[in-house]
Parts: sequence; structure tokens; C-alpha cells
Amino acid sequence: MSYVQPSTKQASQSASHQEPSGGPLKRAMAASAIGNATEWFDYGIYSYGLTYISAALFPGSTAQATLFALATFAISFLVRPLGGLFWGPLGDRLGRKHVLALTIIIMSVATLLVGLLPSYASIGIWAPVALVVLRMIQGFSTGGEYGGAATFMAEYAPDHKRGFCGSFLEFGTLAGFSLGAFLMLGCSVLLGNDAMHAWGWRLPFLVAAPLGLIGLYLRSKMEDTPVFRECAEAAEREHHTGVPLRQLFANYWKPLLQLGGLVVALNVVNYVLLAYMPTFMKKELGMSDNLSLLLPLIGMLSMMVLLPFAGALSDRIGRKKVWWLSLVGIFVAAVPMFSLMSHGIAGALIGLAVLGLLYVPQLASISAMFPAMFPTQARYAGMAIAYNLSTSIFGGTAPMVTDWLIGRTGSTLVPAYYMMAACAVGAVALLFVTETVGCSLRGREIPGKEAADARREESLGEGMPEHRHA
Repeated sequence: MSYVQPSTKQASQSASHQEPSGGPLKRAMAASAIGNATEWFDYGIYSYGLTYISAALFPGSTAQATLFALATFAISFLVRPLGGLFWGPLGDRLGRKHVLALTIIIMSVATLLVGLLPSYASIGIWAPVALVVLRMIQGFSTGGEYGGAATFMAEYAPDHKRGFCGSFLEFGTLAGFSLGAFLMLGCSVLLGNDAMHAWGWRLPFLVAAPLGLIGLYLRSKMEDTPVFRECAEAAEREHHTGVPLRQLFANYWKPLLQLGGLVVALNVVNYVLLAYMPTFMKKELGMSDNLSLLLPLIGMLSMMVLLPFAGALSDRIGRKKVWWLSLVGIFVAAVPMFSLMSHGIAGALIGLAVLGLLYVPQLASISAMFPAMFPTQARYAGMAIAYNLSTSIFGGTAPMVTDWLIGRTGSTLVPAYYMMAACAVGAVALLFVTETVGCSLRGREIPGKEAADARREESLGEGMPEHRHA
């Protein structure tokens, strides 16, 4: 049974029944966030070390090597749907924690090995080939990471605080990215340009190993989620521990499409603002290496502070309302803010801050909103497949596509137009999404579906009073 208002007696009973004690909930939040942090640590050091990586591992001119490096960044995303197809159904059958323990180790090892690769000058074409292979391995493991971590967090969190708790998963996203970026920036400042090109760019990649070990320890010490354990212990266990892929696409194609559309908006904005911005500021705005790295970092740190507040706001007013605020705000502000960025450091900082502030409501609520679009037995698979397929096509390619379009058009407003188009796609998908704030994630039905159907029937009945009185 689904619940809409947590203040009702039944919803309160459900919430109190599923709420773990403070200790397990905090450990679940940490175990979920550390994987996201590890994933985004890799993106941070790769994005902020792009200049050094491209020079060390790719042939050709600086412009050609940069484009190759951006393309390699995108390649890892093309493999993510395969990871989602593999890890998602496995997580619905075997449990969330076992799969998450594997994905974090694979991710961290692949990131570590990038830092150990010989240069193009040493082994020639095998250097970029090895990088592509490692990025594909990393992308395959990541295909099971975010969907599983979000599912794990959402199923552990109390129904009435799911937005607040889930926001810390995205806090881990920005923390991991910021840590990677700060390490790369710190090494650049301390070692200097020559040392960074020679060997210094490798140092941040080596930090992935201890991050992965910490994540593995946290996840191995956790029990699986209460919602999954309840399904596993049910009398009809074989019907609850996952659905075949054919049945997933046949029965849940609507939430798959809706989630895919929302992810277009989410990740185009995400990868333009976080991953591409250092390259954009250096190449298109003419800023120095260190300044082009520092300004986006300031924006990310500000976003981190606001995430829990935005997550708590989504618990009070609903996920859809905070998403509408974000989508409309970015659509309206994108062109003015990118225009402002071309007017010096202050303009760039203000433009980034405004767009980051408008993006926070989306980012803070997805860990609560997305898993609730599927029932328990299909949640990990549905989340992983839809999220990663959309991310691979539109999110991971955003830096490369944006860079190419700027080169073709000569316009520095291309990122703004690209973000506006993505927000329009997200808005269309959001029109058809069911509000799930306060709903229980238990059961084999899509959360909120029964309540939405009941409201629809009541609305139809109110529109035809003559039938009601007949």
C-alpha cells in the first residue's frame, strides 16, 4: 500500500516501523555517500587534470589532445548502461550491499591504475588505449554504483525525511569531486607546471585506493536495507527478489522514460557546470589554469552547504515543486549568467553561483525522488538502467559536445542553450511524474500509484455530480 500524507495514522505506523535507529541510519548514509564520493573523485581529478592527462597520454597538438581526452571521458559513460543492465538486476536478486561492495572496489582500482599508466612518449599508442580500457571498466562499475547507492539510501531513510537523508548522497558527490579537484589544484600550485606535466598529475589518482578501502569497510559492515530484507523474508520470496529484464521494460516503461527525461536535465546541467567549466573558463574566457580551477570549486563548496536544506525543503513541499523551481530558474537564467561570465572574474563567480544555486534543488532531491519511481523488486534495476542510459547519451557527452559546438559556432553561449534544451526535456517528463513525498517504499506497487489513482477517480467524480447523486 502506498502513502501520500505521512501525518495519517497508517503512514505514521509505516514510518515508525521502517525507521532504523540513529546509528544504522547514519552508517547507511555514510556507506552510500562514500561510493558516490569515490565515483566523483575520479571525475574531479580527470576534469581538473585534463590538460596534464591529455599532454601525457595523447598525441597531437594541445587542442587535439584535449578533444581526445574529453572523448575518453565520454567513452566511460557509454559503458554505463551495460553496467546498469548487469548490476541492477543482480542488486534486486542478491541484495544492495553485496553489489555496492563490488562496484566501489572496481571503481577505485580502475582510478588508481590510471595514475600508474606509462606516458605516450614511453609506450606510444598503448597509453591512450590503456586509458580507454580503464575508463570503460570504471564506467561499467559506475553503472551499478549510483542506482544502488540511491536505492540503498532511500530504503534506509524514514519516509518523512527521505529528501533530507538523500541529500547527503549528493553531498558525497560534490565532496568527492571537490576533493579530487582540490588535490589536482594543490599539486599544481605546489609542484609547478613542469613537474605536473612530468609526474605530478598522477598523485591524486593514487588516493583512490584508500577511498575504496574505506568504502568497502563501511559497506561490508552494513546490513541490507530493511525494505529489501522484508521482501527477502516474505513467503513469496522468489517473486520479490527481482524481475526479468523483459518484464521490467514491459511493466515499467513509463517510469523508465520519465526518469530518463529527468536525468537529461539533471546531468546535462551537472556535467556542464562541474566537469566542463574549468575547460570552458580557460579556453573560452581566457582565465589562468589555477583560476579556472578555483572558481568552480568555490561554487561547488557553496552548493554543498545548501544541499541538506534543499533536501529538507523537498520533504515539506514535495519533490516536484522543488524540481519546477530549479528547471524554470535555470531555463530563465542560463543565457544571462553565461553572458555575465565573460565580464571578468566577478562576473564568472556570480554567474556560476546563481546557476549552482538554481541547480541545488534538483540535485538535493534525486536520491529521494528517483528510487521511489519503482517498486522494491524492480527498484535497483529500473533506477540503474534508466539513469545510466540517459546519462551515457546526454550527460557524459555534454563536455565534449559543448566544446565541439563552441568550436563550430564560435559562441560562448552554447552551454546556456544546451542547458535550456535539457531543462525543457526535463519539464516535459516532470509533467507525468507522480509525487511521492511521504510515501512508503514498501510493497510491490509503485509508491504513490494507488493514492494518485484514488485522487484521479475522486477528481473525475467531482466533475460529474449528476452521476454521484444518481
